[in-house]
Amino acid sequence: MIKRIQHGIPSLAAAVSLTVSLALPAVADIDEVRITASRIAEPAAGQANNQATLGGDALALTAAVHIQEALSRLPGIDMHRNNGQEYLPAIRSPVLSGPGACGSFLMAEDGIALRPAGFCNVNELFEAHSESASRIEVIRGPGNALFGSNAQHGVINVIAPADFESPPRLGLETGPNDFQRLRVGAGDDTWALSFTGSHDGGYRDDSGVDQQKLSLRYRYPAQGYQLTAGLTAINLNQETAGFLDGDDAYKDDSRVESNDNPEAFRDARAVRVWARFEQEGAQPRWVITPYARYSEMDFLQHFLPGTPLEQNGQHSAGLQSATYWYGEHSRLIAGLDLEVTRGWLEQSQDAPTPDSAFLTETIPVGKHYDYTVDAYQVAPFVQWRYSPSRHWTLTAGVRFETMVYDYDNRMVDGRTRDDGTPCGFGGCRYTRPSDREDSFDNWSPNLGVLYRFNDQHQFFANLARGFRAPQAVELYRLQREQRVADLDSEVLDSLEIGLRGGSDRLRYELTAYAMVKDNVIFRDSDFFNVSDGKTTHQGVELATSYRFSEHWDVSLSGTVARHRYDYREVLGGIDIDGNEVDTAPHHFGSAALGWQPVDNSRMELQWLRVGGYYTDPENLHRYPGHDVVNIRGFWQVTGQWRLSARLLNVLDTEYAERADYTSFSGERYFPGEPRSLYVGVEYEW
Repeated sequence: MIKRIQHGIPSLAAAVSLTVSLALPAVADIDEVRITASRIAEPAAGQANNQATLGGDALALTAAVHIQEALSRLPGIDMHRNNGQEYLPAIRSPVLSGPGACGSFLMAEDGIALRPAGFCNVNELFEAHSESASRIEVIRGPGNALFGSNAQHGVINVIAPADFESPPRLGLETGPNDFQRLRVGAGDDTWALSFTGSHDGGYRDDSGVDQQKLSLRYRYPAQGYQLTAGLTAINLNQETAGFLDGDDAYKDDSRVESNDNPEAFRDARAVRVWARFEQEGAQPRWVITPYARYSEMDFLQHFLPGTPLEQNGQHSAGLQSATYWYGEHSRLIAGLDLEVTRGWLEQSQDAPTPDSAFLTETIPVGKHYDYTVDAYQVAPFVQWRYSPSRHWTLTAGVRFETMVYDYDNRMVDGRTRDDGTPCGFGGCRYTRPSDREDSFDNWSPNLGVLYRFNDQHQFFANLARGFRAPQAVELYRLQREQRVADLDSEVLDSLEIGLRGGSDRLRYELTAYAMVKDNVIFRDSDFFNVSDGKTTHQGVELATSYRFSEHWDVSLSGTVARHRYDYREVLGGIDIDGNEVDTAPHHFGSAALGWQPVDNSRMELQWLRVGGYYTDPENLHRYPGHDVVNIRGFWQVTGQWRLSARLLNVLDTEYAERADYTSFSGERYFPGEPRSLYVGVEYEW
């Protein structure tokens, strides 16, 4: 593994010398208790890798309409919004797109992945109750042996609200474009409830979002163990606005509110339920968490010729287990994770494809795909930590994971219409493989070291491998002449080093990383899904905060990174080997100046920066980047009443949330919203 990333170290060293563009709110205390890395509550100071946390205060101040607004406060994360609740993810990576790109990230709530392995959705974080989260925990890059497929570039774990023993509260917000949001919460010794319902009329024509999210939590302490159970249910109804086409279209005031895809929509429903049994006090200590999930979604693929309708869903069940042995200087975790899934997908079109005889013939009316996939995942793991002295901690672990897909095509096989008749012009665009079974076995080792200079400052280094098995859509949703997608698992080897610590006024974490990713899955110029790609990734991340006085503080966080193609592929007559990966800003981050005139109020001035990036693999087209300024504040008027306000895009900057380029449409953008004022009130009984 070391040899594979050695060639990235010189680039990493060069990145260290660059000026870091800063960003973010307060850095958490290194002794803060977190659960993401080990499934039990323990101090972050014992971890030999990076971990970031957005606490409840930062989340309440941000009051995000979209989770991207909150995550932009953290280094290494550069999520680009589309429209409504849609986004494209990036954690120590370029912004990834494509049918299976979401498989590079593990998105979870309370430690349970939002979707089963192999069946991710690129927008799946809308299924987490982040609007009322108590905190969000993030690991950037591969983690440890407790994470498997999808935890490749990073983990985002939303800790849902568990307001036990909290008085009832009611919150109301209003904003532009008929935005309204209702929040309700209550709890007692045993139960906790949180509900969020919102309506957003949409900045652009024929767009808008209605969504409802409900979280229930139950706890039952007993002699020697504790039971905690949870349920999250969400419903999303979205009218979607598509790209704006044309050079610098996001600057055209006459067009930014227009929508060339008024028919587009996304409707989604999801339910997750789990129960956590945790033994306390005895040796060995164990944690067992069975869970079940259900989700389904209908959405019009307005970005494809003919705008076909996709309907997909899954129901799945699994078990997470871990046993902990503690010695005088060591801890050993061993466990077994199991998951079984039934997923399905159907794509159909009810009207002929317009614009050309070729498209009309090769993209026919009727069904394009209709299949089910039964998937089975088995993953034993072991993670060991040893502290020979108060200064040193060594960690090592390994996970073995096997993933099996059993695919059943419920239509006629091959490249035909749904009735079996052939398409003209050489055949239909969409291809359906014959029934088949595929399996993938992966090992993910990790090795880390932590050195404590003293109680306040630490050095850490971590060598780890992350992986992801191909997603079901990459294996079975084929095009053109491809009948079988012979894909390997993507593998990412990572080396990171870092410093973290602080004092009463200062908190900081500085991290540098170099990563090499092999078997990158992409669609080549023949429209075949292949896994022949390779990319390299180097970067430096900084998160810090400093309190000047009782009333003033500043918090900064930022990233400088380079993401490059490292394989030969000719696109438009250009070999992209050595080019920068598209949609990968060189730097991004934010800075926040906080003012707390009295204990019961706070204001924040925030600057967000996204650097320029190429919008195509050929590196011929580029988005220049942007800067956005926001102001947020709250006033706790009494013990029961709280007022809040936020003015977003104070300078009314014209910018693009996402920029892209394609050969058939040219420059295209999702425009950012203009200056917007939101106000809210909350009452607590």
